[in-house]
Amino acid sequence: MKKATLLLEDGTAFHGQSFGYDQAVAGEVVFNTAMTGYTESLTDPSYAGQMMVLTYPLVGNYGVPPHTWADNGMARYMESDRIYVSALIVADYSEEYSHWNAVESLSQWLKREKVTGITGIDTRRLTQVLRESGVMMGKIILDDDPTTIPDAQYEGVNFVDRVSCKQIIRYNEGAGKKVVLVDCGVKNNIIRCLVNRGLEVIRVPWNHDYTSMHFDGLFLANGPGDPDMCEEAVDIIRRQLSISRKPICGICMGNQLLAKAAGAHIYKLKYGHRSHNQPVRLVGTNRCFITSQNHGYAVESASLGKEWRELFVNMNDASNEGICHESNPWFSCQFHPEACSGPVDTEFVFDRFVEALNNNNQKLAF
Repeated sequence: MKKATLLLEDGTAFHGQSFGYDQAVAGEVVFNTAMTGYTESLTDPSYAGQMMVLTYPLVGNYGVPPHTWADNGMARYMESDRIYVSALIVADYSEEYSHWNAVESLSQWLKREKVTGITGIDTRRLTQVLRESGVMMGKIILDDDPTTIPDAQYEGVNFVDRVSCKQIIRYNEGAGKKVVLVDCGVKNNIIRCLVNRGLEVIRVPWNHDYTSMHFDGLFLANGPGDPDMCEEAVDIIRRQLSISRKPICGICMGNQLLAKAAGAHIYKLKYGHRSHNQPVRLVGTNRCFITSQNHGYAVESASLGKEWRELFVNMNDASNEGICHESNPWFSCQFHPEACSGPVDTEFVFDRFVEALNNNNQKLAF
């Protein structure tokens, strides 16, 4: 392994070894506290432009499954068509792997997809730095390569436009209710959860004007970066709200875009929520759920329009975890109810959306 160094924008340096593709890279450094699920996280488009630090110390011990495709065109075991993180940062990479479904090592996969990986890093100390100072930009430099790489840009970049589909894609054609899914960087398991509930899914680019299309409900997907870069999508959502009561459900970025259409402001979290163990409470009850999350921005609840209210709240920092309309079947969540990876405690969100489609667009009771 070649020697490599992670250099943060504040000058802090962490020395390790390259175990992925030997290439210098820059990006926003964020940490994920999940114990498993690196295959799903690496292929989550929401990580575009970011270098992911895994706090769990041993990574790679169960290898990587085959990148095979189902009849509907989606990868069977991945959340998208490729790795989206800029780099992977771990404490201890396991060179040997063992799993019934593994066909290659994590190192082989990173090299094949030309993604940088660095191991031997004190990820506990690195995570402390990021928690105290907030997420920051960083670079991974190969010690024997004097190549100078430019600083990466994250804020002010429309990453959603980079990862969204470029044309309309249909799934489960001719099935039940028709759902338009706005692709801001959608994970495959969101589509699977909709298709498995007998819905026809019409996947459209993030800025596609669907308001004149024939459909029964609208689904706003997750995605990377700053939601303030997606004003085109917000304008279309706002127009849809003004002409129809059709059910709307949003996840992650979808929660933020729906909130913006409802008049709310968005702010950046200090170090974001990226884990499998975020506790969330259903507002007005004592019902709590353990959720999978991956986001760096949040909705300012107090700025919501008067006809909207908070639906879920984070029990760690009281940040918003979802909103709903007071009288129309429009709701969203900041967490990932489809998990993959992570707990499936909140998959009922999809069931509520289906209920709204089947109940003449009446407001739902959670």
